[in-house]
Amino acid sequence: MSDRRSLGRDFGWLWTAYAVSTAGSWLAFDAFPLIAVLVLHAGPEQVSLLAAAGLAVGAVVAVPLGPWMEFRPKRPVLIAADVVRFAVVLSVPIAFAMGVLSFAQLLVVSVVVAAADIAFKAASGAYLKTLVAKEDLLAANGRFESTMWTATVLGPPLGGAAIGIFGPVVTVAANAVSFLLSALGIRAIGGGEERTEQRASAGFRPADLVEGWRYILTHRALRPLYFNSVLVNSLIMATAPLLALIMLRDNGFTALQYGLAFGVPCIGGLVGSRLARPLAARFGQRRILVIAGILRSCWSFALAFIGPGLGGLLLVIVVEFGLITCCGIFNPVYATYRLEQTPADRTTRVLSAWSITSSASTAALTAAWGLIAALTTPRTAIALAGLLILGTAVFLRPNRFPDSAPAEPVPAVNPG
Repeated sequence: MSDRRSLGRDFGWLWTAYAVSTAGSWLAFDAFPLIAVLVLHAGPEQVSLLAAAGLAVGAVVAVPLGPWMEFRPKRPVLIAADVVRFAVVLSVPIAFAMGVLSFAQLLVVSVVVAAADIAFKAASGAYLKTLVAKEDLLAANGRFESTMWTATVLGPPLGGAAIGIFGPVVTVAANAVSFLLSALGIRAIGGGEERTEQRASAGFRPADLVEGWRYILTHRALRPLYFNSVLVNSLIMATAPLLALIMLRDNGFTALQYGLAFGVPCIGGLVGSRLARPLAARFGQRRILVIAGILRSCWSFALAFIGPGLGGLLLVIVVEFGLITCCGIFNPVYATYRLEQTPADRTTRVLSAWSITSSASTAALTAAWGLIAALTTPRTAIALAGLLILGTAVFLRPNRFPDSAPAEPVPAVNPG
């Protein structure tokens, strides 16, 4: 049973801010491609560019943000990231209302939002370590995970209904407002903030740009976890457009059936996130990390065999439910373990490097798998991705992961 004890007022505000912005993001899920197609009459190549360029260019823009954020108070960074996202996302419905919306603007907004997302995730991970005790990190991450899956279940159907009634930009406006409300929630936390003592040789060094990757790749436990998580997540996302192609074009599923096939299984993520902490407490965090991580790699291959009709729909629902339930267990344990294994003076750079690699890899593999599908078939490309995901289990050998303990002594902190 999930532990629902209070983690403090400050965490409550951070959790509320996360819930609001996550709900807004899922409400506006796929809004930009829809606007590109329905409003700007973009072709398939432009829609693909919009999806890939935002992630790829946003990741490049975010590279210097990790070193810049590391020794600064994180709460102002979080508020700034939210305000930036609010402003640039709100520019879309404003431009639409004025009749000047362009594809170039959507592209720029996608890039800025992607970079701000990376900055927010990195800073929030570091900030979380200052708000809750070490023994409460898993409970906190479990609540974030549960919130994310709840928004995933409810957001896209509600967003789809809103688009059908009010038009394609209404959910974008709601998403912009959610970022503003998130900024206000984080501002309400108040109080002094602990910050790591900046190194004696203050100032930017070129080596700072790669310090996050250097730390990950030289860390015995983080290195395999890094390769596993980046590859699994990127390969799953790379096959999403191909699944849509098979289901909607080849097998004749309706948009409603397609939405149900991926919406209903998200309940598994909610279940898994609530089980993560009790399972880790009973069987050990390291064991659950390995078992849930391996189990989540065993499902995707079956999606190459989707057929038409009720049988095909049920296959997708069962496979996605199994995959998402395992992810719901794995993700909060993995996020907690990563924080515990990273010292305070490197947390932001490590999380930035991790997110940048994930975004860039997703963009690159999405483009690559589109090419593979064009040269072979979408089913072949999905099967290949499934086999590679199975192979990522090699990174999760139990002896690679020591019990949760700080990787290095945590430097002293001074009041912010």
